[in-house]
Amino acid sequence: MYKIRGADEKEYGPVTAEQVRQWITEHRLNAQSLAQLEGTEGWKPLGQFPEFASALAGASAAPAQPGLGPIGPLSTYTPPRPANGMAIAGLVLGSLSLVCCQLLGAPGIIFSAIALSQLKQDSTQGGRGLAVAGLILSILGLVLFSLFLAFGIFGALIEQFRH
Repeated sequence: MYKIRGADEKEYGPVTAEQVRQWITEHRLNAQSLAQLEGTEGWKPLGQFPEFASALAGASAAPAQPGLGPIGPLSTYTPPRPANGMAIAGLVLGSLSLVCCQLLGAPGIIFSAIALSQLKQDSTQGGRGLAVAGLILSILGLVLFSLFLAFGIFGALIEQFRH
């Protein structure tokens, strides 16, 4: 009996050698898939188990069956696209413009707008949500600055009229 480590890093099994061979045939396992013989310590690739050599050789020659993948619920996992640097910068500047430095809203808007433009042209990058959030936060930061400025000026005028 064997334990198998799936693509989701979870352990499956114990399963029989026949079940492992079937998963190899279905292209759910390959020579790099980690397995552990029950009662032994440590994981090793299936390619190091002589009992699966013929199944692995046959599986590499046969085309993959559609719809089957590595064992586990994450078998259709695709890694996330790298986030656009301008989008990250826009989000950071937008966040800072709300918290402490409202004037950082202007560069936050610029960075976020550039990021949205770049993301429209390059579909291999992610981060559209970051850019949109940065844009919104930056605009809110500038609105907040405008309100502080307006109430500060009006407050000063009101104080002058009182005296």
